[in-house]
Amino acid sequence: MSQNASAGKGFDDLLAANRAYADTFDMAGFDGIARAGVAIVTCMDSRIDPLGLVGLKPGDAKIFRNPGGRVGSSALEALVLATHLLGVDRILVVPHTRCAMASNSEVELRERVGSSAGKDASWMTFHAIEDQERALREDLAKVRTHPLIAEGTLVGGFVYDVDSGLLRSVD
Repeated sequence: MSQNASAGKGFDDLLAANRAYADTFDMAGFDGIARAGVAIVTCMDSRIDPLGLVGLKPGDAKIFRNPGGRVGSSALEALVLATHLLGVDRILVVPHTRCAMASNSEVELRERVGSSAGKDASWMTFHAIEDQERALREDLAKVRTHPLIAEGTLVGGFVYDVDSGLLRSVD
């Protein structure tokens, strides 16, 4: 089980970095509208800089991250809100190469987590991805056919290469 941390304890380095960040913070009063009209659904992988990989900066886009960069119900909820209330008219769905979710089976992920946790993880669902491009096409179809995604919204699928930094279009 995870441990609760008292305010600051174990987070001192991050809080110090936050104070330095706040010294030059310039987004006070920003309304939260995606200035570039972009939403990106991508993986939680730390090799991905969702804004940087398409030349954007904070305030330009709405970002939704999860293991594997899949479009599930939470992502769809975010995209509906983004297209109607937050200025989004372009959606990118961006899984990536060498993703643990696409290179391990559900059984392997349960075994790896169980081994790390020292507990049975056979009951947990991790949503391993058997065929990444097929999954991406399914996710694109979910977004494109959702009745509450704003009409006229452009939806594109891309695989991000974590070794070259390039996006490859998938339709």
